[in-house]
Amino acid sequence: MPDLAETPPDHRPAIVICAWDADETGWDPVEDLSGLPWSPAGARTVAVPGGEPDALAGTLAAHLADQRCRALLLVGRTRRSTAFRLQIRAENRSLDGVRRLTSVGPAVARATAPAADIVRALNEAGLPVETSSEAEDDAGSYLLYRVLSGLPEGLDTPAVGLLRAPENQPDAEVQRAVKAAAEAMARHLSPLPRSRAS
Repeated sequence: MPDLAETPPDHRPAIVICAWDADETGWDPVEDLSGLPWSPAGARTVAVPGGEPDALAGTLAAHLADQRCRALLLVGRTRRSTAFRLQIRAENRSLDGVRRLTSVGPAVARATAPAADIVRALNEAGLPVETSSEAEDDAGSYLLYRVLSGLPEGLDTPAVGLLRAPENQPDAEVQRAVKAAAEAMARHLSPLPRSRAS
C-alpha cells in the first residue's frame, strides 16, 4: 500500500539563491514559522548558505548541473553605491585579484539573468537599482565568473545573476529586492518537462 503521507514531486524549476558571505543576514528564505522557504510563482527556491568560495563554487556548479535547476541568484553587499547593483559581468581573476583565475577561460563572462526585467522589478518595488559591468574585488565576482565560465554552451543555459545590496541596507529591504529579482527570473523559466522533473 502506498504511503499517503509521501510528498509528491515538485515539478517547478528551481532557482538557487545564495548569499555568499556566511555572515550575511539580509537574505533569509524562511519568512514564517512554517519552516518552508519562500518561492516565487512558477518556481521553487533552493537556499545555499555562504561559505568558503572554492567549495561554494563547486556546490553551485553541482546545483546547476541538475537540469531541474534553471537559475542562480548570488546575493551580497557593495560599498560602491547607495543603490542596489546588478552586476552583469565578471572578470577572469583569482580570488585575491592578483592574477588570472584560468589561462584558458575567457577574459570576461557575462551574466545570463534577464537584467532589464530585474531592474524593472526592483524599480516597481520602489528600490533604487543600477546595472554595472564593473566587477568588485570579492568572492561574489569570483563566484560569478567561476559559475558562468563553467556552464556548458547551449540553448538551455540557466539564468545566472549577481545582486548587491548597499552596505548598510536594512535586511527587510534586501529581502524585498531578492524576492523582486527572483520573481523576474522566474517569469522567464519554462516548466520542466515531465521526464526531467521526475
